[in-house]
Amino acid sequence: MKIVHAQTVLTEEQLEALKKKTNEPSTKEALSVAVHHYLECEYTTMNDEMWTRKLEKVVQNKKKNINE
Repeated sequence: MKIVHAQTVLTEEQLEALKKKTNEPSTKEALSVAVHHYLECEYTTMNDEMWTRKLEKVVQNKKKNINE
């Protein structure tokens, strides 16, 4: 496996929000967690199937909340 160094520009607010969301104190780890999640998450593939699954889950959650 080849490792490369990558950089990006973020506002301080974006970086702090990312650290909070990933629960990581360091920039390096927060970015690593975010990139890994983005590559593995079924919802980051922008196609019709993705939207169908997402909408199905929304409908299921609404039905579940109504029945509670």
